[in-house]
Amino acid sequence: MRLVAGGGATSPASSIRAESGTVSRADPSRTGVGPPGRRPVPRRVAMLSMHTSPLEQPGTGDAGGLNVYVVELSRQLAEQGTEVEVFTRATSSSLPPTAELYPGVTVRHVPAGPFEEMQRAELPAWICAFTADVLRAEAEREPGWFDLVHSHYWLSGQVGLAAARRWGAPLVHTAHTLAKVKNRSLAIGDRPEPAERVRGEQEVVAGSTRLVASTVEEARHLVDLYGADPHTVDVVAPGVDLEMFRPGEQAAARRRIGVPADGHLLLFVGRIQPLKAPDLLLYAAAELLRRDPSLRESLTVAVVGGPSGNGLDRPDAMVKLAADLGISDVVLFRPPVPRAELADWFRAATAVIVPSHSESFGLVAIEAQACGTPVVAAAVGGLCTAVADGKSGLLVADRDPAAYAAVLARLLAEPGWRRRLATGARAHASGFGWTATAHGVLRAYGAALSPAAVAV
Repeated sequence: MRLVAGGGATSPASSIRAESGTVSRADPSRTGVGPPGRRPVPRRVAMLSMHTSPLEQPGTGDAGGLNVYVVELSRQLAEQGTEVEVFTRATSSSLPPTAELYPGVTVRHVPAGPFEEMQRAELPAWICAFTADVLRAEAEREPGWFDLVHSHYWLSGQVGLAAARRWGAPLVHTAHTLAKVKNRSLAIGDRPEPAERVRGEQEVVAGSTRLVASTVEEARHLVDLYGADPHTVDVVAPGVDLEMFRPGEQAAARRRIGVPADGHLLLFVGRIQPLKAPDLLLYAAAELLRRDPSLRESLTVAVVGGPSGNGLDRPDAMVKLAADLGISDVVLFRPPVPRAELADWFRAATAVIVPSHSESFGLVAIEAQACGTPVVAAAVGGLCTAVADGKSGLLVADRDPAAYAAVLARLLAEPGWRRRLATGARAHASGFGWTATAHGVLRAYGAALSPAAVAV
């Protein structure tokens, strides 16, 4: 297990290292092999993102942090000389067969199933059809067109297993979330991940050349829960666009997004589903107002996102909850917004709340901190890496709304403390950049392609 922290940031787990033994059936002549001792760099990568397109707006449906990850990683890889072709399922007959995302990054829309959005539970039935089209695309090129396959999420991992075997190329897999982890921390009323997914993840872990985890904790889950060989696991933190997400004048940001210029703004950004727990923010806000009714004149609570996953069963549940709690007058619901506008929401906020039941990393938390905004997050999973507790924000171990209300009440009442956290937030986030993420992933690619690798 090898740790690569974003932007060169230090980590308490930076001493975790292991040998780089791996599986490789790729011909080194197909890659940009440098001088002796340097690992090879792939010229072309097939990036698999079956269930969600990098062209989709994050924050609703199945679009979220994975979309941002694929977009930013692909862009950085292309800028560093590795061409990327992203394969994703076509959801409309009007979509072009291919589209250029950036120079050197092509998105290929694969027809697999009906031309419409489908819930993830329906997608396993279309893995074979998706795989067939991916293989057909490569067959139209000269042999050895793709040097390496990088799959994202277990559905794509299943496709990646077949493609890697057919092409004689190594498979690098990023899980993003793991069923066994999610099932250990389900929200009330949430449905557990099915056994089919658990089996599928197990197969992908066993069949991948290398695994890229976002945090040391995720790497340990891969080893302890799925039996991954620790020698084939690389820890590479996701990044943040530090040019787009940067501090700015709060008052100006509030004017641009249309929220009150004065007072406090508590913000949730993400998909509206039980896993992300936006309801916890509403309960905490109600508790804040119960403790201090005078806050009603200065408090705004904003929820920016759309229903997703199990949240699709009750798309209006959050609106109804706000009404039941008697806080509709202070709550704003907004649909997902473009990333430039999202940065303004982060700058406008007094604090961003990320109360998820589980997170492999938590890109929202890093993006908010990059804008100089403190984050109050659940002390779970990757959020313990994304947030520097007491320095860039606060981690809350208790899921009781009263615990969140207590932390938020202090943030609102102590502007000096809030300013110190804001300064720490930007400093912490600056250690996570997509360029560093790409460098870490390229090192994992190099290990997967290494001529010295031992096949199993």
